[in-house]
Amino acid sequence: MGCLYSKGNVHFSIDDEIYDIKETRKQQQKEKEKEEEEKKLRPSSTPKVEHTWPSKLELSLQHLSQKTQNARKIQAWWRGTLVRRSLLRAALSAWIIQSWWRKILAKRQEKNRLIILHLMAQETRACVLIQSWVRMLKIRQNYCRLCYATRVIQASWRWYNCRTRGFFQGSYELVGNKLRLRLDIFLGSQVCRISDCISLPIKN
Repeated sequence: MGCLYSKGNVHFSIDDEIYDIKETRKQQQKEKEKEEEEKKLRPSSTPKVEHTWPSKLELSLQHLSQKTQNARKIQAWWRGTLVRRSLLRAALSAWIIQSWWRKILAKRQEKNRLIILHLMAQETRACVLIQSWVRMLKIRQNYCRLCYATRVIQASWRWYNCRTRGFFQGSYELVGNKLRLRLDIFLGSQVCRISDCISLPIKN
């Protein structure tokens, strides 16, 4: 295929024949104009309709097309049923797996909850024991302080009562070689009685 250049036109050469693009376009336009003129000159006449009965081949083709359509419908329905069955099986299996997994999770959560409760109970018991021990120590310290204070107060009060209100009263009795003593010491509202028997070294 060669290409030839001229002043205003481009020519292509195929098998030693040269075709001008502009000339071919002009020829096509002329042919179209001729066809339009011929159509205008033709008289308007109603076309005759010929009634033809369908042949056996056409009937068989129509029958085959109907059969294929019915077969396609049946195949589509059967495929849909198979897909539905597979989806139902998958859904049931997924539901079974989910229920089993939920039971396992519930058991694990219950086990963890019991462990946490046991640990919390141990911690609370330890805290209660420590708190009770600390409170006992504090109360014991306070009690010891109070006891010491009461002892000091009692000693000072007794000493004061002995000096101001205390008096002695007693009696004795000599029986053989023994001396029986009975001594009463009055300290305010309190009474202290002392009784004793002393053996005397007396020779007859």
